[in-house]
Amino acid sequence: MRLARPLAATAVLVLAVCSLAGAAPPESPLRPVATYSIVARDPATGEMGVAVQSHWFSVGSIVPWADAGVGAVATQSFVEPSYGPLGLAAMRSGTLPDRALAELLARDPHPEVRQVAFVDANGRVAAHTGARCIPAAGHRTGEGYSVQANLMLGDEVPDAMARAFEASRGPLAERMLAALEAAQDAGGDIRGKQSAAILVVRAKPSGKPWTDRLVDLRIEDSDRPLAELRRLLSLARAYDLMNQGDEAVAAGRMDEALLLYGRAEEMFPGNDEFVFWHAVTLVTNGRTDASLPLFARAFRMNPAWMLLVPRLPAVGQLPETPGLVERILAQGPSAETR
Repeated sequence: MRLARPLAATAVLVLAVCSLAGAAPPESPLRPVATYSIVARDPATGEMGVAVQSHWFSVGSIVPWADAGVGAVATQSFVEPSYGPLGLAAMRSGTLPDRALAELLARDPHPEVRQVAFVDANGRVAAHTGARCIPAAGHRTGEGYSVQANLMLGDEVPDAMARAFEASRGPLAERMLAALEAAQDAGGDIRGKQSAAILVVRAKPSGKPWTDRLVDLRIEDSDRPLAELRRLLSLARAYDLMNQGDEAVAAGRMDEALLLYGRAEEMFPGNDEFVFWHAVTLVTNGRTDASLPLFARAFRMNPAWMLLVPRLPAVGQLPETPGLVERILAQGPSAETR
């Protein structure tokens, strides 16, 4: 089978328009994205998502698709990207996942090389592994999830993913990542590994689409994509704590905010951003004495923060108290040691 160049973004839009108009999609180029992935819904929160790893550059730009209140789609093997937006559009209109997937396969000139999985907002799943997906290839479905893999070292990968997902606890993103790690431990892609991604959306749309993607992380090219993905997921959780701390400050709950900031800093003690803005928050809430050790620590970690401090009072980020800036800067290293 000859492999042509990947679909351009405009081609994806053409396919979407054709589908919505009821026309058959045009024959498209084939793009090989041999990989393993999971689509899942968390029954406790209703969140939905996709996690994927591949020996292919930037797998996160083409395999995972998800929409708050609708569902999630993974499209892989000799990938047809339009299964993502078209599958979500069908589920958004009320079509059940198995029917939506069957209709797209029926219009596809090459269903035998596709591997696709859907999960909807009610946890219903559908999956397809074409007969000409490169072995080892297969999928397993369970309650609220589907795992799928192709071009694997062995046949054990889907079962290993399913067991790991079902046995894991915690947020959906961490559970899906555990499934990816189990796949790698079972042999993974026969060629190795290169990129990975996790996408998680809310159970229901918030009316603010920019907030509906709760986790959206991609490793484009790495010798250890899953290890890096886990690191970034932990970092994202730490930033979530900082954001919650900011919300607590805005609501006047300073003790709660300080606990949240402290937890974030414990997770990533080398992150000078956390330390600096924690200190700024203390000053703006009348706790300057408590802030000074944190400023000193931030300045030791990254002296560039000393250049920022004098700019903050004019934009309302620090009080315009006489002598305050000088007192803060005095916590930094001396000019001789910078």
